[in-house]
Amino acid sequence: MNQNLLTKLLGALNAEHAALLKFIQLLEQEQSLLVENNINELLEFSERKSAQAIDLNELAESRRSLLRENIPVLSAEAVQLWLETHSVESLAAWQEIRILAARAQQINNTNGELIQMKLRHNQKSLSVLSNAVNKANLYGSDGQTNFSPGSGRSLGSG
Repeated sequence: MNQNLLTKLLGALNAEHAALLKFIQLLEQEQSLLVENNINELLEFSERKSAQAIDLNELAESRRSLLRENIPVLSAEAVQLWLETHSVESLAAWQEIRILAARAQQINNTNGELIQMKLRHNQKSLSVLSNAVNKANLYGSDGQTNFSPGSGRSLGSG
């Protein structure tokens, strides 16, 4: 087996591993901000999250590129079997990457659920406020009162 390929592969796996750890940390921080309802910092996080996701995709593509040279069909099982045969050190990194990727996906899904809950809450709040404004339209566009609950009299009339 080409030692240069194995060295490059191990380097790619280690870089992807480090990037995943960093991404998980960012997702955990995002989750804390969501729980604390710290919206201002969330905007900054979305940019950092996107940038790190792009970096992770590039690292994964580099790894896939190296593996395609020897594995015709890249499935998790095929990679596992190939690494068991050719590089036990890379196998450990690969297994850790799979665990970290599952963890990142879990945290990201939870964050998405938190965002959806907040969105539904905000939509309900806006709906309640909108209905309240429509029902209690006390003043018209001319600044005059418009309110006449049942008695037919407007506010301030005797």
